[in-house]
Amino acid sequence: MTAANLCNRAGMPAFSGFERNLSWPHVELGETDKEIRVTAELPGLAEKDVELTVEEGVLTLRGEKRAEVEDKDRGYSERSYGRFERRIGLPQGVDRDKVTATFKNGVLTVILPRTEAANENVRRIPVNGKAA
Repeated sequence: MTAANLCNRAGMPAFSGFERNLSWPHVELGETDKEIRVTAELPGLAEKDVELTVEEGVLTLRGEKRAEVEDKDRGYSERSYGRFERRIGLPQGVDRDKVTATFKNGVLTVILPRTEAANENVRRIPVNGKAA
């Protein structure tokens, strides 16, 4: 029996969330003709714990997570420390000088406006339901 199983059987959440944190933080992407929106869930972090960069067509989100939990009634404590980094490839035509980011209630929202040239380079292709 592993230490994690033994602790979990005793009602203590040892290594709780370890599996979830392998791809942490969770990120959602959305886009329109005018912008790309990236939203990341960063509960328990402060604005100072997060760093954003755009370089060579890649948005990089990095930071450090520090969390401590103590349950005196059950007689245990748990600490979670670690750095994280998520890299998101961006399409051509992002105006990196106009990128903005807001951080509120543990949610980071990054708005990456598209350049005018990016919108001009889009060609809509009609889809025909009839076979040729």
